[in-house]
Amino acid sequence: MAHYAIVAGAWSTPGNEPPYGHHHQCWRPYTDPPSRNRPYKRPNHRPVRARAISHTHGSIRLMNNREPSGKPANKPAGTTTDRGESDGLLEPLLLSRNSPQRGELTDLALVLSTKTAGFSRSLPNGLRDELANLVRAMNCYYSNLIEDHNTHPVDIERALQDDFSSDAKKRNLQLEAKAHIVVQRWIDAGGLAGRATTHEGLTEIHRRFYEHLPEELLDVEDPETNERVRVIPGVLRERDVRVGRHVPISPGAVPRFLDRFERAFSNLGITEKILNAASAHHRLLWIHPFLDGNGRVARLMSHAMLGESLETGGVWSIARGLARNEARYKAQLEACDAQRRNDLDGRGNLSEQALDDFTRFFLTTCCDQVDFMEGLIQPDRLRDRILVWAAEETRSGALPPKSGALLEAALYRGELPRGDVPGMLEVSQRQARRITSTLVTQHVLASDSSRAPLRLMFPARLAGRWMPGLFPEQEDQ
Repeated sequence: MAHYAIVAGAWSTPGNEPPYGHHHQCWRPYTDPPSRNRPYKRPNHRPVRARAISHTHGSIRLMNNREPSGKPANKPAGTTTDRGESDGLLEPLLLSRNSPQRGELTDLALVLSTKTAGFSRSLPNGLRDELANLVRAMNCYYSNLIEDHNTHPVDIERALQDDFSSDAKKRNLQLEAKAHIVVQRWIDAGGLAGRATTHEGLTEIHRRFYEHLPEELLDVEDPETNERVRVIPGVLRERDVRVGRHVPISPGAVPRFLDRFERAFSNLGITEKILNAASAHHRLLWIHPFLDGNGRVARLMSHAMLGESLETGGVWSIARGLARNEARYKAQLEACDAQRRNDLDGRGNLSEQALDDFTRFFLTTCCDQVDFMEGLIQPDRLRDRILVWAAEETRSGALPPKSGALLEAALYRGELPRGDVPGMLEVSQRQARRITSTLVTQHVLASDSSRAPLRLMFPARLAGRWMPGLFPEQEDQ
């Protein structure tokens, strides 16, 4: 269950303002719409400073829909308040071609594209597919960690095999992780093709994730009043919220802003899509379209955008880099909430400099993760780690002799026909079947059928030995 604080209203009278923060203004609703670059301030409302908390994680306050006077909104039943905010508040949505940092960021995007293509092409097909399965668990682990949900990839792997903990809290987190894996597998299979930044696609990500969650994780709760609000899968928020210093747009305005978001990001070329992945990530969080789960949806959207534009093959994850630099990630997101500082800071409502800085951080983090994974999967080093493990298991009697040689062949060839095993190992058909069967039982070799080729697996329980540093070792339970 998520914990939130519910406050009286989205607006307040002078002298009793909610903490909008120094860069959030109260806008004139309905009449005299603000211009694209210079929104009008609402008279008699002054912004105040508040403690900074990122809107991907931290304190979120739910607000009952109110008119600026503080009185309940007079609206027909079943409708949601739209205070008429201009979608110009989102500008700049895309990186400016006139930005002083444009050339540097374009070069960084090209470096990322080159690194990703080289790494993906270096992997045999069978190896790439199995590595992607492990990376999904890793991505899920780190994305959950940003939300303060610590479900180790070993427990995630068990959940995928319907092996759940008897502890209710741990079981719920396993179910949450399984839901994430199911959605990411759907994305990796092309389920979001061309729709990652569309209104429809974003609500589908949310729906597919939340519809698999246990009841206990569908409520948000005020820790002070114990009031609960149910999160409905795929449904946009119908309440005002405040996330740290940021006060997102009114709930009725969310569909309009999502449509503007879609028009900006859905028809970009490959290089522009890479360059603007960070911008899409922040601007979606700025809109805050859902009552809960916005950070998770944004990271899955980013995964989909990068997968389409870079053809990552799912063998590296931005989530690991964001989680390992969590404080900086949140600080950069918060900086992007700020209005432009002066006439040298772009021509939109929000700071262009902050967006450029976040883009650099985002793309650099991606490059670091490609380098990290490429180093881990470097064939000779990976081979040595696997053979050391196999030798230890053979000495203990857990694996039959020559198991290491079979694993080595699967590593280098990607897929290994079963008929090649006896001759390659210089053993009888019976002994070859025994070695193969043991390795399949140990979940280090996989096959689609009893006659299909063998491929190397990457079980989470062995990641610490085979691919150290991928994620922390699991603590003893």
